[in-house]
Amino acid sequence: MTCRFIAACCSAALLLAGAGAADAAETQVKLDAAYTTTLLGISLGQIYWTVEVGDKRYAAVGAGATVGLLRIFAHGHGTAKANGTVDARAVVPSDFMVSYQSGNSTDEINIAFSGGKAKETLAHPPKPDPSGVPLTDANRVGVVDPMTALLVRVPGSGDLAVPAACERKTAVFDGKMRFDLQLAFKRIEQVRANAGYQGPAVVCALYFSPLAGYDIGRSGVRYLKAERDMEMWLVPLAGTRLMVPFRVSVPTPLGLGVLQATRFVVTQQAEPANAMNAR
Repeated sequence: MTCRFIAACCSAALLLAGAGAADAAETQVKLDAAYTTTLLGISLGQIYWTVEVGDKRYAAVGAGATVGLLRIFAHGHGTAKANGTVDARAVVPSDFMVSYQSGNSTDEINIAFSGGKAKETLAHPPKPDPSGVPLTDANRVGVVDPMTALLVRVPGSGDLAVPAACERKTAVFDGKMRFDLQLAFKRIEQVRANAGYQGPAVVCALYFSPLAGYDIGRSGVRYLKAERDMEMWLVPLAGTRLMVPFRVSVPTPLGLGVLQATRFVVTQQAEPANAMNAR
């Protein structure tokens, strides 16, 4: 049970690019980040995350793998990609893909977003579960993918590291489950990565509410739903109106699980407007 629980936590962590003239340019911001997953201070996994944001579009790519002692129990690795648009009000996904392998098990999920609706393609569709809460078409409306959910847009023109960054609820669909992630302000902390960002982080309480596509008897889902001490620490993505996670902490029966940035480097550059679209 212990090994399965650790593997599940690490898998969840893994689930922790206009037209114009040829010489037209848009300001592009790029985040190059690395995160370490620990349980009781023991390193279990590493995640690398790149986010590129232009005036109108974003592209995010993540990759992760188990490390250290966890490899003895469950060797796994995965990649994820998300693309979409950024406007004055929201971050809107256009497509999402996640592919992962754990031992001899592999899976891939693709989601296309159009007209406010999500359409998933699953390499291994789940079998009907009599104890599960079924997905409906309504569960696929007005949702974002898990990676886009990590890009928190703060309206206005003032500081980003403010309590209002936390006050939101996001409807998320990962291709199999529909759930809500709700944030609520707790406090402001000062943080410093080994490379890159140092400054304020807005600490939000994090609440998980499953709605459909899950087994009501699944212990991990019940545990996360009942947990009231999870936190997500958000920091500004300089040059944008976006906040992104610097740290996520989840109490577990084995101790505190933490995903924390060790590298958080943001660069800004001018690039031809059609370059992002070519990716």
